[in-house]
Amino acid sequence: MTDLADLSAAELLAAYRGRSLSPVEVTEAVIARIAAWEPQLDALWAYDPEAALAQAKASEMRWRKGEALPLDGVPGTIKENIRTKGVAVPLGTAATELVPAADDAPPAARLREAGLVILAKTTMPDYGMLSSGLSSFHKLARNPWDLSRNPGGSSAGAGAAGAAGYGPLHVGTDIGGSIRLPAGWCGLVGLKPSFGRVPIDPTYYGRVAGPMTRTVEDAALMMRELSKPDPRDGMSLPPQRIDWLALDLDPKGLRIGLQLDAGIGLTVEPETKAAIEAAAKAFADAGAIVEPVAPHITRAMLDGLDDFWRQRAWVDIGALPAEKQARVLPYIFQWAEGGRNLPGERVYRGMSQMMAMRDAALKAIGPYDFILSPVSPVPSYPAEWASPVDDPARPFEHICFTVAANMSDQPAISVHAGLTAAGLPIGLQITGRRFDDLGVLGMARFWERMRGPVVWPRLP
Repeated sequence: MTDLADLSAAELLAAYRGRSLSPVEVTEAVIARIAAWEPQLDALWAYDPEAALAQAKASEMRWRKGEALPLDGVPGTIKENIRTKGVAVPLGTAATELVPAADDAPPAARLREAGLVILAKTTMPDYGMLSSGLSSFHKLARNPWDLSRNPGGSSAGAGAAGAAGYGPLHVGTDIGGSIRLPAGWCGLVGLKPSFGRVPIDPTYYGRVAGPMTRTVEDAALMMRELSKPDPRDGMSLPPQRIDWLALDLDPKGLRIGLQLDAGIGLTVEPETKAAIEAAAKAFADAGAIVEPVAPHITRAMLDGLDDFWRQRAWVDIGALPAEKQARVLPYIFQWAEGGRNLPGERVYRGMSQMMAMRDAALKAIGPYDFILSPVSPVPSYPAEWASPVDDPARPFEHICFTVAANMSDQPAISVHAGLTAAGLPIGLQITGRRFDDLGVLGMARFWERMRGPVVWPRLP
């Protein structure tokens, strides 16, 4: 019998409608799951089981009265850099003053309005600038598939929580791969929506919020709520009517690019390459036209972005008093300090590489409906490392398949492709044309059906 903590949001909503389950008993089951896993995972911050049970009881009453909300009574979490009223926002770093937030940021507001039972915030690394669960503020987050391994980041806790069954719905943020990388390394579905599709505050170039779930359908359920308008995001897209649950997609006749070499960064390891090739074959067997795609991101683009992000980080960290600088994770401090003395022209040219990356990515997808690639060239790495390379002089060697979509407004989704011989998840990335969020969800749903169910990790 399936544990209640492992049911999808779609299954829970159907059970609530049929009165076969209640939000209270489901929330109690998730709280029991957290009690079993959390001492080893350290995925959560500001965890409040009593508040969650109170929300579940209120949801139960709405269901009884026939006043249920779209996600009423479904348990989930919110990444800690997304404001929730009354809870401080540490940004993953011990250098932050803990001041309770005055309001809910747009993603949190939409999920609360939809009836999500908010269990906790999820952990992240300092300033969200690592693909790791390593933080100077939070305990070290670990991967449920192998506790010696990293969940990835920066949505580290969300990845671990989703894989461990801390409820079905989790929201992360992504500016270079921070939803898709932990989703890939933890076996989840992780959607980086088109830029502006999900209102967010504060907004920034390439920064998005999106769902991290075990199923494509649950990601679509979240997008139905997260994509609702909010005037606080001046860069958000105009509201658009999208039938988010219209996920049936026939690949026959679609033109699909297959990218197995990013041209720079880490080399794609053989098991990852084989898993992505197997997924591409499934689409080809279904009638899609699958063709190889050449690398389109250059070393100049990646290094220029590194220059710009270092200097941007140093503007904040360099302004801190010495005692607070000392609290920043040493890896992040060393990386950001590399921006201290960069000349203005070099920083400007680095910033300009975002547009060069955007142009290259849009040109690459021009002949195609979608592009398939690995999410990461390699499976997960030691939990204590800051990245698969663990070198602040080479911080972005693993994001060469993910970062371009942040700069080009394109939707990109990570979906579980299979396991390595060591039992570590491999993520398939599906990138679509600008604003075709429903298309990438449909592609992921097709692959999900071809792949079959995932057997989720259990406590060792």
